[in-house]
Amino acid sequence: MKNRECSIVNVLIYLSYDGTAYRGFQVQPEGPTIQEELEKALGLVYKQSVRLAGAGRTDSGVHARCQAASFEAPFAISLEKLPYALNSLLPQDIVVFGAAEVPPLFHARFSAIGKVYSYTLDRSRYPQVFLSRYSWHYPEPLNLEVMRQAASLFEGTYDYASYCASGSSVKDTVRTLTKVEVKENGDSDLLTFRFEGNGFLYRMVRLITGTLIRAGAGKVSLAAIEASLAGEESSAPGPTAPAHGLCLEKVLYPDLSLL
Repeated sequence: MKNRECSIVNVLIYLSYDGTAYRGFQVQPEGPTIQEELEKALGLVYKQSVRLAGAGRTDSGVHARCQAASFEAPFAISLEKLPYALNSLLPQDIVVFGAAEVPPLFHARFSAIGKVYSYTLDRSRYPQVFLSRYSWHYPEPLNLEVMRQAASLFEGTYDYASYCASGSSVKDTVRTLTKVEVKENGDSDLLTFRFEGNGFLYRMVRLITGTLIRAGAGKVSLAAIEASLAGEESSAPGPTAPAHGLCLEKVLYPDLSLL
C-alpha cells in the first residue's frame, strides 16, 4: 500500500485474546475491556484518539482466536508493521496478527455475514490445569449420539428467542445456523462444539451448549428442544454454559479472507 500521509484509511485488524481478565470486548463503565486496551494502543501509535468497531461483543471471560475490528486511521502507515507496533503496547493476553486496508464503507460488525464459535468441554476425571481457563470441566457420562442428534435440530432458520438471555435489546431474534457439530478430539478427553451462523444472540451459544449437555445427560428430550425452537417454550431447556469454554473462532465476510 502506498503511503498517503494526509488521507483517512479504513483499516481492518485481526486479533486473538484470552478473555479471562476482561469484561468482554466492548468498552463499558466497568472495565477493563479488549476494545479499551486496543484504543489505548492505537492512540499511542497515531498520537490521537482512534475509535474502534469490533465485529462482535464477546462477553466477560469469553476468548477469541480470530476476532476482527475496524477503524478509520487518520493517516496511512505500513500495515505490515502495524501489528508489531500495537503488540508492543498491548497486554500479553491480546495479540494483533494481521491488518488490511478495506473499502471506506466497510464496517467490522455490519459488513460481517456470519461468525464461527467453538465451545470446549473437558471430560477428564479431574480438571486439566493447563486447559482450565479455556474449557468447562464436566466429568459426568454423556451420550454423544443423542447430543449429535440434538445438535442437528439447531441447524436451520428459527426464532431463537428462547435461547437469548435477558438483558438483550435485540428485537429480531430469528437467526440461521448452518452448522452445529459435536466432535471428539482424538484420544483426548476433550469434546468440542462448533457453531456457524449468520448471527448469534446474547449468550445464545452458551445456552445451546448447556442444552446439548443436558440432552447428553438424559435430562432433556429431543422433543423438548424441538418445542423450544417452535416457540412453545419461553426459555431454553438447558442452563447457560460457563463463559470460559467459549471462543470466537472466525468472523466471515463476503469479499475478504481471514488469515
